[in-house]
Amino acid sequence: MTGAPLGLPLTLSLPEEPVELRRRTRALIEQDPERGAAVVDVGAFLADPLWGVWGPALEPAGMDRDRFGEVVAGYRRELWLWVMGERTWAQAGGGLLGRVRRRLPAQGPAGGAGAIR
Repeated sequence: MTGAPLGLPLTLSLPEEPVELRRRTRALIEQDPERGAAVVDVGAFLADPLWGVWGPALEPAGMDRDRFGEVVAGYRRELWLWVMGERTWAQAGGGLLGRVRRRLPAQGPAGGAGAIR
């Protein structure tokens, strides 16, 4: 197994706001609302770059890329509000970070949501 041994805390922090990604996604929504909504619904627009940051910590903790994508897609309403300017990145990204932590598989006495801080 790679990564930290079970029970040791891993670091998972909120990256800088992807401002350009948000701008491009909002522009798409304004130009083609149906296509833009579909992009946000799938979640890959944000899951892909976040996986590059969080994936190295999440995989050893038991969350693969497919599951991560499902978690992000399930947060689509809040992500929509962030893209449209109704939520800050701290609110939307921080909420997504908490959602990801809560969906990690249990890893023994110190596992689950407590395994990543």
